Amino acid sequence: MEESSPNPQAKNKIEQEHLIFWLTHPLSVFIILANIFIILGILFNRKLHGTTSWFFLSLLFADLLAGAALPFIPELTLHKELSKHLCFFKYVVPNFLFLSFLANLLVMHYAKYACIVRPLHYRQAWVHRWPALYIFLAWTTPLIFASLPLTWYTWGSTVNCSYSVVLPKPYLYIETYGFLIPAILAMAFMCTQMLCVARRQLNNITKLLHSVNQGQAPSELEQRLELRNAKSIASMSLIFLACWVPYMVCLNISLVSIDHSISPPVLTIVTCIGTGSAAAVPIILSCISSQYTLFWRDMASKAWQSCCKGQGCKEDQADPKANLPHGNLCTTDVDLNGVPT
Repeated sequence: MEESSPNPQAKNKIEQEHLIFWLTHPLSVFIILANIFIILGILFNRKLHGTTSWFFLSLLFADLLAGAALPFIPELTLHKELSKHLCFFKYVVPNFLFLSFLANLLVMHYAKYACIVRPLHYRQAWVHRWPALYIFLAWTTPLIFASLPLTWYTWGSTVNCSYSVVLPKPYLYIETYGFLIPAILAMAFMCTQMLCVARRQLNNITKLLHSVNQGQAPSELEQRLELRNAKSIASMSLIFLACWVPYMVCLNISLVSIDHSISPPVLTIVTCIGTGSAAAVPIILSCISSQYTLFWRDMASKAWQSCCKGQGCKEDQADPKANLPHGNLCTTDVDLNGVPT
């Protein structure tokens, strides 16, 4: 009697689920822990309790939720037999979390843009006077848009759950080309404008230094400022190329897969890389800006000094820049995408 061979489709589905697990779960755990780490660092650092930090806290919380939803994003390409309620929430909840993540990131960029480009009018700007309103809109607007499928979704018992049942093609096109990609391009534009402002300020400082030190070699301060500006440009370019370009490629390939057959492993890998790279943006911004990790660095420094006292080793001199106060209105360190403010 011949043994029945395993179903090839079931085998491919299991392999795809294993691939999703190993690609997304480690990154999801890292994003969740990193966001918790940064959130606690901001909450325990009283110098950061300002308007910009509340925007950043909302962004980090949104990124934490997006990181938790990360393993479920590639699974949206799998067809499963689910109840109508589970099928609806399977697609709507991850969609809402990523929309709110991008909305909070856009608001964060706009707050920094308004602070840097128009510093004299920033205190009168709504984004500074009513931060709770902008945070509220950053959460409610994605919720309203993500809930639109309620208007056409038909409730029943069970269904072969797929994206076409909950999110039709026109909805996905409007979301991708009407919100997601324009939001990314708007953030890139604002970062470019902030870099231009920083460059103009650097040129003014350089002219002033040249008038003071005529005929002399470039001073150490001038070299440091040039290096800082170069790091800012490199940081912004790296974030756009390494994080946003893969995400935009992921969005377009996902739309192409609606009408054209794409290999499931390829679609899974592209989706994991695209969504994972986008969710890592706030963590990269936090690492670039030293102020958001200042609390933990101070804690580590105190622990090291205690260890040194116990061991009798020689203590290093503290970095005088580490204790510089950070303003609550507009931060003075390298902030958003490495832009010096």
